[in-house]
Amino acid sequence: MRAFEYASPVTKEQVVSLLAPQWGETEVLAGGTDLLALMKDDVVQPRRVVNIKEVKELRGITYSPGQGLRIGALATIQDLLDSAVVARSYRALAQAAEGITSPQIRNMGTVAGDLCQRPRCWYYRAGYGLLARDEKGASLVEKGDNRYHAILGNSGPAYYVNPSSLAPALVAMGARVQVYGPQGSREIPLAKFYLTPRAEGEREYDLKPNEIITSIAVPPLAGMKNATYEVRQREALDWPLATASVVVRMNGGKVEDARVVMGHVAPVPWRSTEAERFLAGKRIDEETAQGAGNAAVEQAKSLGRNGYKIQLARTSVKRALLDIARGGAK
Repeated sequence: MRAFEYASPVTKEQVVSLLAPQWGETEVLAGGTDLLALMKDDVVQPRRVVNIKEVKELRGITYSPGQGLRIGALATIQDLLDSAVVARSYRALAQAAEGITSPQIRNMGTVAGDLCQRPRCWYYRAGYGLLARDEKGASLVEKGDNRYHAILGNSGPAYYVNPSSLAPALVAMGARVQVYGPQGSREIPLAKFYLTPRAEGEREYDLKPNEIITSIAVPPLAGMKNATYEVRQREALDWPLATASVVVRMNGGKVEDARVVMGHVAPVPWRSTEAERFLAGKRIDEETAQGAGNAAVEQAKSLGRNGYKIQLARTSVKRALLDIARGGAK
């Protein structure tokens, strides 16, 4: 690991003043479960690391019936699992957190860190850049080992999948992120927070180099049911191969409104409007769930070695819906 300067401010204003206005010079340290690995592998080489764990206002989880859920940026995965209100009313989020089985990551990894972690693409982690191109500018992914790459939104030049475990559920729930920087605070719908870079050097989320997430706001879900289903290769430390988070409002036993968001299948959490349209006005049963799963992958395209993920994504949508049909969260 290269030498770096270390700072540990106690306010968000101090944090922002220590961050550089361009990417690459400084990095934010929260749980460190991703950043330290990137630094050890020499994928990032910051001159300064800014620890934000001493900023108390970034901690905690609060809830009110009128405002909904507020999750501090430094809230840990274990904090989510320990929250009775998350388990009761935001079941899809609790299920996503349960999928992170490592005790170390549960206790050290933060919610904002999960939302901002860098892609797990092995080309990126090996130093070939976010778009994974060779010296001639050709994609290494298209004709290479693309077993774990995108099946949706994969027309290029980005082929990695968004690695966040929590983002699909939070996007489906209509969450918004509060961001703080030199110009003050701003709020972004999480669905618009994620970007697909078109050129090397662009980031995969709408965050400036000298901005930080301060909290995540999730609206009340009164009268709505929600669930997450994911498929992993291993139950131990691993990232999902495909996930689906579904939030539905029922009226007279039929779907009045639905949000279907898939994870680990595209460079961004992927909202399936096709599945949502299919569900409208229908009762959720085995046939409907299967049809919604089929609709969700209508536009999916294999890159060669990742075609199996299409079936996994289809099944994830189906089983999340059947979970809701069996009870879900109200």
